[in-house]
Amino acid sequence: MINSIFSPKNNGFVFSNAFGMAAISISKLLMNDFNGTLIFSEFVIVPFLMGIISAWFWRNVNFGSRQLSAWSCYNTVFAIFLSALILKEGVICLVIVAPLLMCFIILGAFTGRRMFKKNNQTLNASIFVMLFGIFVFDSLSVHHYENKVADTIVINAPPAEVWKYVVAYKRIESPSKYWFFRIGMPSPVQSTADGYYQGAKRKCIFSNGYVFDEKIVTYEENKDLTFDITKQPRDPEIMGHIDILRGQFLLKDNHNGTTTLTGNSWYRLYVFPVWYYDIWAESVTRNVHLRVMEHIKQLAETK
Repeated sequence: MINSIFSPKNNGFVFSNAFGMAAISISKLLMNDFNGTLIFSEFVIVPFLMGIISAWFWRNVNFGSRQLSAWSCYNTVFAIFLSALILKEGVICLVIVAPLLMCFIILGAFTGRRMFKKNNQTLNASIFVMLFGIFVFDSLSVHHYENKVADTIVINAPPAEVWKYVVAYKRIESPSKYWFFRIGMPSPVQSTADGYYQGAKRKCIFSNGYVFDEKIVTYEENKDLTFDITKQPRDPEIMGHIDILRGQFLLKDNHNGTTTLTGNSWYRLYVFPVWYYDIWAESVTRNVHLRVMEHIKQLAETK
């Protein structure tokens, strides 16, 4: 019974994930940040090393490539379960992170299998030292990333008609099309404003009741509405890892009875690597834009 519990297969899961949790804790200590930024090493270097560690425990198990991939996937599922249990990450966040973790755990397992077959202790030690060095350097580095997303649609109505629904719009009743919204991510449903002037307070309300507090900083009637986000909800999902800084609607008169409406958003990202997570951030931001802008289009075009 005890031998089956502490079998090489199970040890590959237990010790690799124990290392992963310990490494993340060390990273937070080095960064002195237990609530915010999630860095490149936590999603690339640590999973890669987890794969190598599991491969060491599985080195005498007769795994084919498919079996090694499958067991690495099981290891990823175990890591995701622990993240939900210990790190309190939400479902949407785990859906986003799962492909990245799985990719590097599998890559690490195959790399480890080749390393331990050659049994070159000097080479193996050098790889661990190099990866650990990257981990420490990354943990001690400054992490800052901001981006802007812009989307444009043409509305068959003049700017004065479109403007009626830009500052504030009544509740969106149509079902969400974006798959993230459909599986539970909050989607925008209404915007309200205390006034139609620069300095007025504005609110963007989401489907689960979350409210983003905003302040109008530019008010050019029929042309430009720009607002800063003054307060936003904290959520175990994606909103815990991104700050929306500013939003903007620009109206351009096409002089043919139509208006080009552009929606811009600026945000700061707290999860790295940027080349992976910014794809998701842009996608979510873009679909927030389009849901609101398509609603404005529908209202403005309905006579």
